[in-house]
Amino acid sequence: MVIFNLMNEEFKKLTQCYQAFIFDLNGTMIDDMSWHIKAWHRILNELGANISIEKTKEECYGKNHELIERIFPGRFTNEEKERMSFEKEKQYQAEFRPHLELINGLESFLKNAASSGIRMAIGSAAIMFNIDFVLDGLNLNHFFDVIISADDVIQSKPDPETFIKCAFGMGVAAKDCLVFEDAPKGAESAKNAGMDCVIITTMHHPPEFENYDNIISFIEDYNNFTLT
Repeated sequence: MVIFNLMNEEFKKLTQCYQAFIFDLNGTMIDDMSWHIKAWHRILNELGANISIEKTKEECYGKNHELIERIFPGRFTNEEKERMSFEKEKQYQAEFRPHLELINGLESFLKNAASSGIRMAIGSAAIMFNIDFVLDGLNLNHFFDVIISADDVIQSKPDPETFIKCAFGMGVAAKDCLVFEDAPKGAESAKNAGMDCVIITTMHHPPEFENYDNIISFIEDYNNFTLT
């Protein structure tokens, strides 16, 4: 295993291999997944789910209303799920706001990618309310050509729709896109889209991704790049 600084020749090689970078948001650009998990754990148990924090972590993928439906099949209307989702996100934002910052090295990474002519997109299962919370709060909108949120897709991850729409919006072939993700479902989504993937190990460990041969690297942050 070799460690390379992303701001040197290895970064240049990376930009020569791919024309576009696609970023998941939560856990990939900001290290906030524990706040989402805790918020859902509290809400779901208040509703009588009797669910563990570890099981809640496993269920934290896809759209909010899909998560609610997985835990409480048929119990809530779409309107109720939308209201619960929005209330959960308001709670999350209030609690996480004092900690809102990019994962180490990402700001320089974005600047270097932009100056190298790399197109960039966000492909997230978050609603725009949360994406705007991050991009506006950290003044990042100018980096991204395309933003695909939960509101823009019918099928959420691990379906490839999110990443395919990102590539289409940027005018870049899927094979020329590199996805940055933090979760197994995200890696699966990238694989289904025909895209290579880098995993940021904020919440999951490399052994959890052993089924995905499209992963080119595992990194702790954006300061260093670990080639496997």
